[in-house]
Amino acid sequence: MRPPFPPPPERSAELRRRFAEEARSERPDLATLCLLVGAQADAALDEAGIDAAQVELDRLAGLLPFRPGGARAWAEAMRELLGERCGFHGSAADYQRLESSLLHAVLQRRRGLPILLSVVWMEVARRAGAPVYGVALPGHFVVGFGGATGEPSAGLSGGAEEQVLADPFDAGRVLSGHDTELLVVGATGAPLDPSMLAPADPLDVVLRILNNIRAWAAARAERSDVGLWAVELSLLLPSHPARLRYERAQLLLRRGDFLGGAAEFDAYADLVEVVDEEAAERVRGEARAARALLN
Repeated sequence: MRPPFPPPPERSAELRRRFAEEARSERPDLATLCLLVGAQADAALDEAGIDAAQVELDRLAGLLPFRPGGARAWAEAMRELLGERCGFHGSAADYQRLESSLLHAVLQRRRGLPILLSVVWMEVARRAGAPVYGVALPGHFVVGFGGATGEPSAGLSGGAEEQVLADPFDAGRVLSGHDTELLVVGATGAPLDPSMLAPADPLDVVLRILNNIRAWAAARAERSDVGLWAVELSLLLPSHPARLRYERAQLLLRRGDFLGGAAEFDAYADLVEVVDEEAAERVRGEARAARALLN
């Protein structure tokens, strides 16, 4: 598969407009946002390709049994369909591919990062009527079914409040409470806190996906184009870290846009000045240095 490259400027501008509009809607659609990210990454993903990805999610949902039962039954039905029959899973090698963070490519390859595989699970299960949501464990994204508070299912009796977690990266393995604790300890060295089991907001999921893409690009100097559009999409979300403005300035500078980088340094300095005047002055110094590169 060829490395994906962004579309022409006119197409990119339209995708960003739609992304910003969807992100600011009353109920942002996770699949739509992820597919717009994919189209921004891959010029080959046209409108027909976006529609085909949505149709594939619908098709997969139609293969699930009608309301199989409680949370555990839903998790097992999803594991059997997506993990066993369809072969969705991940491996260490998937962390080296940009396609592993693009929903349309994950649907085609049936491979991806934990968070994108979880998006597939969430979107398929949601279409089938399951009580499903993402769970942003530190370092590893999983999917939850049923009750969205308290400990995982191993620590609960059955019933409406039961919470069952599954790991789409591991082909949908249903996690015990001990399994979940091991995932958290392995990522952080700290014990599992019940607050980590709360449902992830769709926009937080999108920001985490874009963070992964930025990290992929940061390790590849030749793909600063990817880092730049990932930062710029992140800035279109209603809530985002202010420091992304500083990162955008650095990327513009790296790509030879000295005036654009300087302007972004100044904008970031204006933001941080209210809390840290010394930091703001340092950033303004970087803006002056960027402009000096034009001389």
